Amino acid sequence: MIVLKFFIHIEFCLMPQATLTQAIPLFPLGTTLFPGGVLPLKIFEVRYLDMVKKCFKENSCFGIATIAAGSEVRTPNQAVQLMPIGTLAKIMHFDALQPALYLIQCEGQRRFRILESTVQSNGLVMATVELMGDDAIMPIPAELTASAATLGKVIRALQEQGVPQEEMPFKQPFRLDECGWVANRWAELLPLTPLQKQQLLLQENPRLRLDLVNDFLEQEGVR
Repeated sequence: MIVLKFFIHIEFCLMPQATLTQAIPLFPLGTTLFPGGVLPLKIFEVRYLDMVKKCFKENSCFGIATIAAGSEVRTPNQAVQLMPIGTLAKIMHFDALQPALYLIQCEGQRRFRILESTVQSNGLVMATVELMGDDAIMPIPAELTASAATLGKVIRALQEQGVPQEEMPFKQPFRLDECGWVANRWAELLPLTPLQKQQLLLQENPRLRLDLVNDFLEQEGVR
């Protein structure tokens, strides 16, 4: 077995320990999935075809882990470095277009910390992970309501354009009154670096996560 290298940042050492561990397959990506997020994927690599079929049949999850260095496509002798915090992905829609081509849509579930991982002979990454807690439900304070109002405008604009719900980047219900939900949706939309997204994913307090997102919105001039 090949042991993966991990990208470690000093702040990660401060994260409180979770208590629930489990073994899951990982899907390394150049993007980051947040809890409650929607992620469409095209599956064609052999190492993922059986994994996706098994997860869908068993109604189980796999993990989305952001790539810190390396490529999504398997290449010989290339070490893949993963960010240490990821998100469970549950398959909501499965479409087998061909025997070796699946289109799936996933929804982000709980976050996890990767404790250990190995690469199987077919290239599939298996990991032991600690599950992190769900966000506490926190109402949006008055000073941050603009971020929720602007996100609401984005949603209404998409609806007015006639974008079908199954093609929307957000899943209903639209919880525009919750710090965590609004922060996560902006984290998916904003042009952030993988490390910035990782730091937001790591943040346990949804109010503080929205504070950080609000700073990014101000920097981007989004109102």
